[in-house]
Amino acid sequence: MFFVLGEYRITGRGAAEISASVERAVGAGELRPGQLLPPMRELATELGVNPNTVAAAYRTLRERGVIETAGRRGSRIRPRPASTARGSIRVEAPPGVRDISEGNPDPALLPPLHEALAAAARHNAERPGLYGQAPVEAEFARAARAALDADGVPAGPVSVASGSLDAIERVLAARLRPGDAVAVEDPGWGSLLDLVPALGLRPVPVEMDDEGPLPAALARALRAGVRAVVVTDRAQNPTGAAIGAARAFELRALLAAHPGVLLIEDDHGHHIVDLPLHPLAGVTDSWVLVRSTAKAYGPDLRLAVLTGDPVTVDRVEGRQRLGPGWVSRLLQRAVLQLWTSGAVDVAEVARSYGERRDALVTALAARGVEAYGRSGMNVWVPVSDETGAVARLLGAGWAVAPGARFRLAAPQGVRVTVSELTADDIGPLADALASAAGPAPARTHG
Repeated sequence: MFFVLGEYRITGRGAAEISASVERAVGAGELRPGQLLPPMRELATELGVNPNTVAAAYRTLRERGVIETAGRRGSRIRPRPASTARGSIRVEAPPGVRDISEGNPDPALLPPLHEALAAAARHNAERPGLYGQAPVEAEFARAARAALDADGVPAGPVSVASGSLDAIERVLAARLRPGDAVAVEDPGWGSLLDLVPALGLRPVPVEMDDEGPLPAALARALRAGVRAVVVTDRAQNPTGAAIGAARAFELRALLAAHPGVLLIEDDHGHHIVDLPLHPLAGVTDSWVLVRSTAKAYGPDLRLAVLTGDPVTVDRVEGRQRLGPGWVSRLLQRAVLQLWTSGAVDVAEVARSYGERRDALVTALAARGVEAYGRSGMNVWVPVSDETGAVARLLGAGWAVAPGARFRLAAPQGVRVTVSELTADDIGPLADALASAAGPAPARTHG
């Protein structure tokens, strides 16, 4: 049996077949974002199945992030299906165009890995990594915990994940159920904005300024019943925001009034910024803080430290044991060697990124263009016409990241990664951005 929706026929007798039919159509572009699906009883009648079968199919589609349901207004294809990665919203840099869109660290500031990997290999030769061993190397855990203690992060067990996004996904899956609402920064990390609906969760945008989430915006999200809040402590992507002491005090007070909310802090800027950490953790019953090694030591290490309340960390590790088991102890030993050898000069790395970032923001201000970049390696530039700005910048020889990769409800903008800019690049790039930005948008990201 089938049901005709425009030019597409929904088919199937079972819930799995019906949901697969819709998902295939979305992937093929035959069902468009925003397109309304038939009421469940109507589709059940046309397909000759029980309405509960269609209800189960729609539930599966919601949990997979393919559709959204708004009460009596019905179910429709999500404006951005979870299967469509925001990373695909990009421009390819043709020959002769400088690509400053990817968000990568400066390779010249990353430490060489051969000594650290060799040290890990020597340790493994003496004490081979085998099944049944602890998932986290004891020395690694002690070093990670000592660094967290020094930054005022509350006590908690240490675990290891394969990068920040892996850690955040495991925490969300361990604590939330499909349909729960999650407060996310807007603009915010595109991969996280993809992940939340992919888990069947509902993102709730929270406005930003240079100090992080706006207290009034977070308060609205908390009153609306979000079950989790995800914040970036420093080097926020894409705006460079960093939570200062006063803002942390305000946010902690708001969160303390909602102890049942899960708090996830992303400190991926650890060891690339010189601004102090002002953790929010400890005011809610469930919390984690995640530190990735990607920006300071290399994205391909695929390693992040997380700490949190014992129940959440235990759930994460329990689920991890049923999948990959553990993150390579060889990599843990290598990262430990990098930490203890002082392979990264944190002050020098922070100074280098800061000089490039500040130079670009200052040059844009001199040209009447507002821009944001308090910490980290990115600068956010509000624009009046994102598509046009990206195209004009391409024509001028610069490939930047379209702001649509990072926005939910925030105004338009583009992200510039300063990692590989030189002093000679700043003037020409600022001229091109000023020409491309157009009239100032009605409001900024904060």
